[in-house]
Amino acid sequence: MQRLNLHFTIISALILLVLIGGCEPVDQGPNQNNLARVGNEVLTVEDAADQIPPFMLDQDSASALNRYRQDWIRRQIILQEAQRVGISQNAEVQERLQRLREEVLAQGLKDYVLAEYDQDLNITDDEARNYYQAHKDQLVLNERYVRFRHLVTSTYEQAQSARRDLMRGIEWPEVARKYGQNPEARIQESEKFWPISMALADNNVMNSMLQRIGITEISPVRRVQGDYHFVQLMETRPEGDHPDLDWLIGQIKEWLRLEKRRRHFNSYVKNLYLNAQSNNEIETFNVLESNSNADSTRLDTLLSSETNE
Repeated sequence: MQRLNLHFTIISALILLVLIGGCEPVDQGPNQNNLARVGNEVLTVEDAADQIPPFMLDQDSASALNRYRQDWIRRQIILQEAQRVGISQNAEVQERLQRLREEVLAQGLKDYVLAEYDQDLNITDDEARNYYQAHKDQLVLNERYVRFRHLVTSTYEQAQSARRDLMRGIEWPEVARKYGQNPEARIQESEKFWPISMALADNNVMNSMLQRIGITEISPVRRVQGDYHFVQLMETRPEGDHPDLDWLIGQIKEWLRLEKRRRHFNSYVKNLYLNAQSNNEIETFNVLESNSNADSTRLDTLLSSETNE
């Protein structure tokens, strides 16, 4: 269904582009999906759509296709002129192209090896917990964290009524659903701890309130961008404290996943090296001004340039 919707969006955008281009009728011939041509190179709607992020097509497909078409035309003009004046035959350009080719091939091999490995790669909660316990002393908060309630209402009267209900002991979910905008999102938001710098970072007034009020205290109601807001501070964790495991478990799993992928690829490269060595495909020459033995090259050196993902 999503693919069908995207296809409909692209076709609609193509019609709009034709209208924008001069109100000419849609060509019903074999080139009806072409967006542009520069020399012998042709850009189709499908080619452009494959290169444009889906969210941009969803927001305004006609504008997204038009922008991409203009960028494509400019790029093709430059590339074709580079070919015409012989840039591709320049020795320095050839060397750079060769380096890029080698990098693409090396990355392609890495992607190929890890794609198969990733199918069976699974980080369990127990692995994450063990990592957390082993490194807990190193995992500390670099700023104050807070858990809070934030209510947004359409009128001042609603905000004051909600504030009074909370002070009378009415449960927060009931108050949020009775008076607030987007109550379910606000309820979920109130269950998490947030670094104080990120807590309502898009609302400077409420962020400032959070930094000034005490535990369980409710801020005054303030009007921000046409709506009425207040916050209630529920819990706080000081800078230097240890975060709870449930705050980090997702991030720890990602760290462990990347580390396993790195080790797997390094092991693959090590085997390649050993196989090449056993087949006498590797030879080193002692041309450096040192007393080191040519055979003393450590395999670690070959892997030291491996970068983490």
